[in-house]
Amino acid sequence: MQIADLLVPQSVYPALKVHGKKQLFQELSLRAAHLVRLPDKRIFETVNEREQLGTTGVGQGIAIPHGRLTEIEKIYGLFARLDTPIDYDAVDRQPVDLVFLLLAPEGAGADHLKALARVSRLLRNQTVCDKLRAAAAAEEIFSILTEPATKSAAA
Repeated sequence: MQIADLLVPQSVYPALKVHGKKQLFQELSLRAAHLVRLPDKRIFETVNEREQLGTTGVGQGIAIPHGRLTEIEKIYGLFARLDTPIDYDAVDRQPVDLVFLLLAPEGAGADHLKALARVSRLLRNQTVCDKLRAAAAAEEIFSILTEPATKSAAA
């Protein structure tokens, strides 16, 4: 599974303005609603419920909020670089500025886990994160996220 299987150029936001985790989830849900054709409230509730189980802030300024929805048939991704880092209750207590939202079908089991692993592996690569933080436009961010995995990015 590649990032290009999860993400479309229209689902990349290079300078999302939010002031906290709740507002982040609201904004991501609103944008994802157009992508998956579901009410934003349904997406927000799903992502927020998952977050209550434990933080999706994985450290180094990165969060991978995710959730499963019975109404969708494939995995969708949405990426946002925040205009200003926010407190996210991340595992390392550092503020978050790179966010990759994943929405999967309820029965996606292994595919959902593969998608989470793929996104996590990509965003653990410091060079990739540095490029994402320096990119000027959504198109450039999309290109960085979807470029074929190199040996260093796959490690």
